[in-house]
Amino acid sequence: MKFQRGRLIDHIHLNVADLGRSRTFYDAVLVALEREITFDFGSAFGSDELFIEQAENGFSRIHFAFQADGPEMVKRFHEAGLRAGGSDNGAPGERPYHPGYYAAYLRDPDGNNIEAVYHGPHTRSCAAVELTALPPK
Repeated sequence: MKFQRGRLIDHIHLNVADLGRSRTFYDAVLVALEREITFDFGSAFGSDELFIEQAENGFSRIHFAFQADGPEMVKRFHEAGLRAGGSDNGAPGERPYHPGYYAAYLRDPDGNNIEAVYHGPHTRSCAAVELTALPPK
């Protein structure tokens, strides 16, 4: 069985009920994943493909997964999220999806199901996809 991971998702945009509370949560779990908030516009913040902004008419309820470098990072994600206002939605452990699938799940302050997953020992074809804008024709 071959699992391919790439740039299927261009970005994720969450609308949240309390931007400050969400900032505390996402700052903590991103640090645990050795990432950081990379932009902050006051009414929105984010990192890489994740964009979070104050909701005007309701908030999101979705599931998405962060990539982790190993089981210890998955555990740090789960612990950091609990300390930062998230709630447990599945303790760190191996899952039956495929051999080596190690994950943990949290509910963020708005109830979104946030996962950190390590797919077991593997190699990647590249570390990241880098886009370079082409000049207009």
